[in-house]
Amino acid sequence: MHFLRSFIPQALVMSLPLLSGPVYAGPLDEPHLDIIPRTADETARISDVTALPDSFDAPSPFEVNSAGAATVRPRMNADAFSQASGNMSFEDELTFKLGNGLFRKLWVSSPSSTLASDGLGPLFNARSCQSCHIKDGRGHPPEGPDDSAISMFLRVSIPGTEDAGNIKEIEGYLATLAEPTYGTQMQDFAVSGHNAEYRLQVEYTEFPVTLSGGQTVSLRHPTYTAADLGYGPLHPDAMLSPRVTPQMIGLGLLEAIPAADILALADPNDADRDGISGRANIVWSQEYNMPMLGRFGLKAGMPTIREQSAGAFAGDIGISNPIFGDPFGDCSTIQDACVNAPHGAGDVRGFEIDAKGLDLVTFYSRNLAVPARRDADAPEVLRGKQVFYETGCAACHQPSFVTHRLNDQPEQSFQLIWPYTDMLLHDMGEGLADHRPEARATGTEWRTAPLWGIGMTETVSGHTQFLHDGRARSLLEAVLWHGGEAEPAKDRVIDMPPADREALIHYLESL
Repeated sequence: MHFLRSFIPQALVMSLPLLSGPVYAGPLDEPHLDIIPRTADETARISDVTALPDSFDAPSPFEVNSAGAATVRPRMNADAFSQASGNMSFEDELTFKLGNGLFRKLWVSSPSSTLASDGLGPLFNARSCQSCHIKDGRGHPPEGPDDSAISMFLRVSIPGTEDAGNIKEIEGYLATLAEPTYGTQMQDFAVSGHNAEYRLQVEYTEFPVTLSGGQTVSLRHPTYTAADLGYGPLHPDAMLSPRVTPQMIGLGLLEAIPAADILALADPNDADRDGISGRANIVWSQEYNMPMLGRFGLKAGMPTIREQSAGAFAGDIGISNPIFGDPFGDCSTIQDACVNAPHGAGDVRGFEIDAKGLDLVTFYSRNLAVPARRDADAPEVLRGKQVFYETGCAACHQPSFVTHRLNDQPEQSFQLIWPYTDMLLHDMGEGLADHRPEARATGTEWRTAPLWGIGMTETVSGHTQFLHDGRARSLLEAVLWHGGEAEPAKDRVIDMPPADREALIHYLESL
């Protein structure tokens, strides 16, 4: 793992003070976790249990329990993603439910008689977390002009320079700046007396892809427009990135994967010449004031669930919190009326959601359970599993990890999990590019999406729309959009016998 040193600039390491306590220097450090180090025996056992299979006659041991002991029985209804970790204590279930209440809470504008709920906006994308993460599942783009974009928005930025928007402590950081008028994301709602920033407009162009056996699949290529701009034109160099809300399950387990195990999978220079060159996104943590491994968000732009939650409160709802403290949310300094509008922060709470409230939402988000696999031993699914591995899908969609032993998070501690992601960035080609960097992620790179629970998307969310912007209307369409590093695997899917392709989809539906 000699390449890890390149992630931590020597100047940063040399500048760290000599303290008697722990010194955090970069992405190998995980200050958000209370870790019990692994023994040599445990490390050897983990290597054995996470090795790729060499036989496909039966499911791998423990494969059915996608989240280890935290796995729950699948509910075949819209509440399937809204269950608490299966190994949660009765006492902590109350904390989970309190967090759920805050997650579902509808915020109102200030001033208001409901002092515990005011502070919305002034500009916002939704009034609650649940409004975007409907049933804790996957969002979707607007379906026609009469449908809202409640679970989708546009991130926005302009290129930075060596001196502006850069974080020199992170090698390879791609400098960006907030768009001068519209900030870092576009808000399509506003409280009374303010204009919304825009209306999301999506247009599609269809084109066919011919598969072996004579099958033709039509893919839709989206064009996004920030229409009805409320505060004047965008900067000529504005970079827009469409994002639908991802599913919420298993986040705490992803957070508990050792950073060293994720970084060990990185191969930025493709040293093994397999065409796959996953890279870690290294981001600056606002909470810990240090470089950390990016884990969350479609480009792995956030390091922890708590920071991701705080960023969503600020950017999506306009709610100040201990990490992002501006009571006006994402309003730019040019938007004077927005910056100076009444807000809900005050002497009692300090922020519109305080540390206790943020911790409750974090606990809820950390413990949304992953349902168990379905039909894992069905012959068609086992054949699809073999196709998945032989096609090369597992090169990025890493099947399994074992989480850290943790002192204070029993639900996530030392679990064998099956998320099917390496948590790394991969070049997915021009077809999926948004041409907007995020920390170290380029405009063609995306974090490998976890696949656990993907077969229950229609059950939970009522649709089968996938990828970062929901353009794919089926799992097969999602596969056919893969490019860049995944182009050879996609071509194998196009050329394989139709029966193998069908088995592959059955396998994905079982996850």
